[in-house]
Amino acid sequence: MKINGTGVNVMEGRSHAVSTPRPAWGSRIVLVCALLWGLSACQTSPPQPPAPAPAPQPSTGVQPIPAGAREFKVSPDESLLQILVYRGGAMSRLGHNHVIASHQLSGSVYMTGDPLATRFDISVPVNELTVDEPALREAAGADFPPAVPQSARDGTRTNLLSPALLDGANYPSIRLRATDIKAVDAGFDAGVELTLKGTAHQLRVPVQLERRDGGIVARGEFPLRQSELGLKPFSVAMGTLVVLDEMHIRFEITARQ
Repeated sequence: MKINGTGVNVMEGRSHAVSTPRPAWGSRIVLVCALLWGLSACQTSPPQPPAPAPAPQPSTGVQPIPAGAREFKVSPDESLLQILVYRGGAMSRLGHNHVIASHQLSGSVYMTGDPLATRFDISVPVNELTVDEPALREAAGADFPPAVPQSARDGTRTNLLSPALLDGANYPSIRLRATDIKAVDAGFDAGVELTLKGTAHQLRVPVQLERRDGGIVARGEFPLRQSELGLKPFSVAMGTLVVLDEMHIRFEITARQ
């Protein structure tokens, strides 16, 4: 951005150079743009002081593993969780949409002859989350162009793990447990208890199940608001640059005996 400013005062038809320096408005605008650009590199959350850790909440709806159920172990190399985060606001062009991913899922799926009795207990390691892997951005589509500076990726990940958001130092994992399974159309609707930073949240998640090569593959996608998880979306410059509250979740999880 280039703005030319002059120190010229015009009065009664006369022009002369002002002897007292005035603010360089062009420089101010450039500075504001630079600050916004820097903030967009870490658009998950502004720095905030650590909040007191909430007391862990007990499980409210998780049922016991059914008698006689077979255990299938989650295969991290064949599983992927993706969280698509979107920019917004009048100055959204200064930010980026982000793909946050986990390749390190672990846990178990328990199955009997009745698919509605299926239960699972899966962990997402917070400190292993990745931000904007080039291959995942390319696969995510046109909303995720490839040119994201490494500084923006690093800044986003730092804030993602900060106390203001996931607080990876004190809460190194997110836990997902099934509360119930319902048949819906050609698939299933899973009740999920998601425990984040010691607090349990209840979700409904659409799931497609497939038997493949002796294992189980569960996949699905759904919208989820940050505010539903007690997180505050990033906002700066009176809301002209924000992270939208609604995210999009995609997952494909393979479990084997």
